[in-house]
Amino acid sequence: MSMVLFASVVRVEDGLPLSASTDYEQDKELQETKKHLKGLSKKLNQFPDRCTLRTGPYNINFTSSLGVGYLMICTANYPNVLAFCFLDELQKEFIVTYDQKRISSIVRPYSFIEFDTFIQKTKQRYNSPRSLSTKINLADMQTEIKLRPPYQLSPEDLRAINGLSVHTSTKYKGIAPTQMLEPVTLPGIVSCVLCVLCGGLNLLRGVHAIESILQNDDEDFNYVIAFFLGTAACLYQCYLFAYFSVWRNSKSFLAFALICLSNMYLYELRNVWQILFHVAVGAFMTLQIRLRQPLGKAPDYNV
Repeated sequence: MSMVLFASVVRVEDGLPLSASTDYEQDKELQETKKHLKGLSKKLNQFPDRCTLRTGPYNINFTSSLGVGYLMICTANYPNVLAFCFLDELQKEFIVTYDQKRISSIVRPYSFIEFDTFIQKTKQRYNSPRSLSTKINLADMQTEIKLRPPYQLSPEDLRAINGLSVHTSTKYKGIAPTQMLEPVTLPGIVSCVLCVLCGGLNLLRGVHAIESILQNDDEDFNYVIAFFLGTAACLYQCYLFAYFSVWRNSKSFLAFALICLSNMYLYELRNVWQILFHVAVGAFMTLQIRLRQPLGKAPDYNV
């Protein structure tokens, strides 16, 4: 019989258990699988944000988002799409119920053990396919899994989880943060083109400034630095718009601040309208970066 057997919620940064379902299963293989789950929960930050681990007759599935991981054990024949729908429900409810600051500040394990009530109710629903089929829409999750399938953890990964390997901490470096971004919009394309234009203008003026310095020793070399810093900031904003990066919004704001500072320094070489144009383009690009969020969370489902 296919069914959900166990679920837990942990804090990703240190693996601190926040809540878990209560059960009294004495099956040795299940207890062994729980040990794997416990080891995995302490190393979630080393793996992609959606994974499946097959251990004999059971599967461990997990997702992570906003610093919280959601793990579950189910029988090996339990449908993958139902497993991740189950985890998605836990995620949505947990985010709504508990404040992020509170999650970050707790020090005691199982501080949110009352969440087990929701876990148990959801587990009962997902273990009753007849009643479940009329309450959720699986189409969105099926599409999500097809576009971004969960990473299949290997026996090597399992050995690393159990502490038998010490060289796997960097194996997934760059995988977890590499997420698909939302589709590009027309304002995003326009802002990117304008940003490249500003970067090109800064580069051109910087080259001309170098030529002036070579011809006249009295020229200020700091102007060259300001032009090239402006170019680098514009191009970096384009990169942040196109690709996911950790602290992406903060980096875009710092790049915008650099654009503003470089233009303030160049006020003697540019008129007010030129400065306003460069600053406005930088601000527009920063806004588009903030609006284009990663597709880390699955879309809403009809429950």
